Amino acid sequence: MDMVYLLLNIAVLLAIIGLLIWMQKKHFSFTKRVFTGLGAGIVLGALLQVIYGAGSDVLAETTEWYNIVGRGYINFLMMIVVPIVMVSIIQSIINLEKTAELGKMSVWIIGILIGTTMIAALVGIGTAVAFDLDAGQIEAGSAETERGTMLETRAAEDLSTPQKILNFIPSNIFLDMTGQRSTSVIAVVIFSIFVGVAVLGVRRKNPEQAEMFTKIINSLYAVVMRIVTLVLRLTPFGILALMANTVAGTDFAGIIELGKFVIASYVALFIMFIIHLVLVGVFGLNPMTYLRKVIPVLGFAFTSRSSAGTIPLNIQAQKNSLGVDQGIANMSASFGATMGQNGCAGIYPAMLAIMIAPTMGIDPLSPGFIIQLVLIVGVSSFGVAGVGGGATFAAIIVLSSMGMPVALAGLLISIEALIDMGRTALNVNGAMVSGTLTSRILKKFNLKTFNDKNAIEENVSL
Repeated sequence: MDMVYLLLNIAVLLAIIGLLIWMQKKHFSFTKRVFTGLGAGIVLGALLQVIYGAGSDVLAETTEWYNIVGRGYINFLMMIVVPIVMVSIIQSIINLEKTAELGKMSVWIIGILIGTTMIAALVGIGTAVAFDLDAGQIEAGSAETERGTMLETRAAEDLSTPQKILNFIPSNIFLDMTGQRSTSVIAVVIFSIFVGVAVLGVRRKNPEQAEMFTKIINSLYAVVMRIVTLVLRLTPFGILALMANTVAGTDFAGIIELGKFVIASYVALFIMFIIHLVLVGVFGLNPMTYLRKVIPVLGFAFTSRSSAGTIPLNIQAQKNSLGVDQGIANMSASFGATMGQNGCAGIYPAMLAIMIAPTMGIDPLSPGFIIQLVLIVGVSSFGVAGVGGGATFAAIIVLSSMGMPVALAGLLISIEALIDMGRTALNVNGAMVSGTLTSRILKKFNLKTFNDKNAIEENVSL
């Protein structure tokens, strides 16, 4: 009988995929298809949990089959992250008129990413205080206690700040191309920058060879971007399956128990998102136009919980929908996946620190404590892995640097996935804001593309 239910569940998913294919053939917009997949996934996941129960074998098998579509889509995206980062950054550099432009781009992008993360830390501090969050209010079950103990052990083995910075420098670029390290994307970026700068040097001394290499890179870029186009066509299907599995496997009892923290977290994320829109408006752009252009990207980031996996969609949206310069879009999406993550590296660690401080006899509102926390958050936001669970890694770094116990991050295990969805969307939006503002500051912004209401349909919808 279980097999019958399993086949029925798979048939339902295939039927919804069929609906999305029909919508594509009828030229429904990309945004409408993405949100149809998102909404259908929520409903399907909720029904599966209600019908079978959170711990049932049928539900477990169903989610495994759904993962072929959901996790398979993320795997396809991760497959093209390294090629798109490497080829696009090399191409961007060899097309620069002056090498000085590269330095300006990097400084502004990184500065905005880290600056907004420090602002996000202040938002997290304010929200935790406003909601009167206290680590002593959270009760630990066996799973949470075990996770907390594991994190304490991990914190004891954590790298020092100089060692973390040293990890950015690639010693084996082929290893980093496999994505084996949390800093692999940054390592690939650094290697690609070296290659691009080297080509500019060769161009001055041997223009023929440089021209040949440039043609090869341009050809590779065209092929890679075509692969990106093919993969991104699967976005509505991927979001459907990912959302169904997320909702079906959500521990709603845990959410209710820790509801105060969940609400406070999303209030902080919402406030920071509004700050992003305000920054866009300050630089002379319509925040609502910006929002409409980025929603499909944020929808995927929300369901996938992967900043790194969102890089291809992020680059496409910045370049084709927002009017961001191609080189800036490539770098901001790549840098934003491993540094300056407003949600995971900014809001979350700051909230935990404020919750723990009173249990250690520390006044969380003392200026010295707040300044120290914000500065540590800014420095520690370098090298946070752009995948699910990156926030826990960031919390370990910040709390251990502040001399605080990190076990609290383990006590929140039951609601980790739910909050991580919102954090990842904010992280990705922060990367897109950094690209948009940098392009605007350096006068490389295409305002006509930004104001074109159809740009999102013509380019992102593929």
